[in-house]
Amino acid sequence: MMTLSNISPRSQQLITPQIILLAALLLSAPLWLTAIGLYHYIGLEIVIWLIYAMGFNLLFGYTGLHSFGHGAYLGVGAYAFGLFQQEIAVSLWGGLIAAVAIAGLAGIIVGLFLSHRRGLYFALLSIAFGQIFWFSAIKMRWLTGGEDGLLNIPRPELNLIFTKVDLNDNVAFYYFAAVILLVLVILLWRLVHSPFGRILQAVRQNEMRASFAGYEVWRFKLAAFTISAMFAGMAGGLLAMAQQSAYPDVMAVHQSGLVVMMVLIGGGLISFWGPVLGVILYFVARDVLGGITETWLLWYGLMFVVMVMFRPEGIAGVLQQLKPKSAKDASIRRQVA
Repeated sequence: MMTLSNISPRSQQLITPQIILLAALLLSAPLWLTAIGLYHYIGLEIVIWLIYAMGFNLLFGYTGLHSFGHGAYLGVGAYAFGLFQQEIAVSLWGGLIAAVAIAGLAGIIVGLFLSHRRGLYFALLSIAFGQIFWFSAIKMRWLTGGEDGLLNIPRPELNLIFTKVDLNDNVAFYYFAAVILLVLVILLWRLVHSPFGRILQAVRQNEMRASFAGYEVWRFKLAAFTISAMFAGMAGGLLAMAQQSAYPDVMAVHQSGLVVMMVLIGGGLISFWGPVLGVILYFVARDVLGGITETWLLWYGLMFVVMVMFRPEGIAGVLQQLKPKSAKDASIRRQVA
């Protein structure tokens, strides 16, 4: 576990080698996905869930707040995008802005109740509010379509200066979502390595000590919760576009639990890049193991149990332990310096 004495130093780099590697993998994915037996839509799913998981890890990994009802904001973003297209105008940027804004507003409202709580009480209240959103989406048929959801949500075209791009093509839509992911990753990287990000890590380690240092802890918790909800809203808007529909199932507790499992298995508690590993592992396991057995989720769950019991630091922690000792020593010397 990280402590206040070994919080990573502030990064001065806007673009890191890891971000360049991620960009190369994302932008080249349509060229090799089919070659390894996968398909383009799984790449789109991975990108959408990466946006969701990276934003969630700001709350879960960096601030130490256990939100187990975070699927509510993914669903709010999906419904906001769909309702904007159906009731206001068919607009790509208008729908995405609405998804982010409404999810952020929901995050602020819920965060005002949660930001003064900690530990078990925070977790239970997050589940309770998530269930409120889920139940409301089912019962408000006049707005959300109830259990049937919102159907026939259009994929608006992307208007560029000199041309228009039809996003009904999954490859074109994938590239659009991948660019959004890269922009958000860069912004999030700068955020967690800013003074704001260091305060969030201090709150994670010891709220009382952070408050004694003069910080209004609840304000930082509220800000982290709201930003995380906005990331979920963006992912929800893209998910509604991808599925061309929005359903209340994404708000259910088990769906909220998926992102927690992804972050934990990937190692989000100790690494910025943990959610990337966790999301990729989940979708590869779903498609590869799912092609072998219908009980693939059982094996994935067993893998999660083993990882939590024997390697709670996740895949990222295992990879860090595999680094040569000299590299570890050099990293420690840089942090001390």
